[in-house]
Amino acid sequence: MECSISRTNLNCISLADPDTQKSVALLKQACLDSGFFYVVDHGISQELMDAVFAQSKKFFDLSTDEKMKLLRDEKNRGYTPMLDEILDPENQVNGDYKEGYYIGVEVAEDDPQANRPFYGPNQWPSDEVLPRWRKVMEQYHSEALRVAKLVARIIALALNLEEDFFDKPEMLGEPIATLRLLHYEDQVSNPAKGVYGAGAHSDYGLITLLATDDVVGLQICKDRNAQPQVWEYVAPVKGGFIVNLGDMLERWSNCIFRSTLHRVVLDGRERYSIAFFVEPSHDCIVECLPTCKSESNPPKFPPITCSAYLSQRYKDTHADLTAYSSNKA
Repeated sequence: MECSISRTNLNCISLADPDTQKSVALLKQACLDSGFFYVVDHGISQELMDAVFAQSKKFFDLSTDEKMKLLRDEKNRGYTPMLDEILDPENQVNGDYKEGYYIGVEVAEDDPQANRPFYGPNQWPSDEVLPRWRKVMEQYHSEALRVAKLVARIIALALNLEEDFFDKPEMLGEPIATLRLLHYEDQVSNPAKGVYGAGAHSDYGLITLLATDDVVGLQICKDRNAQPQVWEYVAPVKGGFIVNLGDMLERWSNCIFRSTLHRVVLDGRERYSIAFFVEPSHDCIVECLPTCKSESNPPKFPPITCSAYLSQRYKDTHADLTAYSSNKA
């Protein structure tokens, strides 16, 4: 698959390329430069990609009352209404002009694992309301996790680690992997007035796989400290993923790899995207990797568990659930 449609200078990595060293070199350059790159030839069929977008649209087309029956719970599973999330409180006058739906790793309610913050049963629309919806989402979640693990293997090599470094049970063997469906309103963003589809932020975890429709909206800022900040559009890639690194990987790599500021600026058209956030297991200790520290470059961050880190980040950006207590059916 060609990435010639790209209007940015992001590297494009084919998972079907037998030249592993080429892929490692392309990824390493991208992680040092912008923390964003394209992944194509990942093995997920276009039929499944199309089905996920179609089923996502069907959900967001439901009435507000119907969607609020599946309001996000304390495990971050379910529906997030328009303006629920505020990612850049210093610059936004309202929350993000998007609504979303979280789907995590399915864990039965009576499983001891369900007592942990990011594990538990998902919330699902009934088959009467949306037939086949759950089946499509579960299939896509499984396939996206497979792709994420392949990307993580290339990242490990780029960090001079063993290829299977992230495959361990305490890492991606039992991951916190979250699929998030996103729908942006058909309005025009106005950064000068603090109005955004999604405010400027960096992602929390290890990596994010983003599939989008053909409506351009994603912007990245390669240097968050520049004045003024320079924002560049990232072009969609049909059937491929836009992949970016999260803050957890930047922390792990001692800031060698980049977790880049990004936002969504709308042009008046509706926009749909499918994000897949991948983090290690709850108990994974995120601390400076052995290949990323030296006497002249000591660790910049103290160790922290993945669960503690993510819990705080979600709390910081989402509305308190008690705000919806009178609305949930």
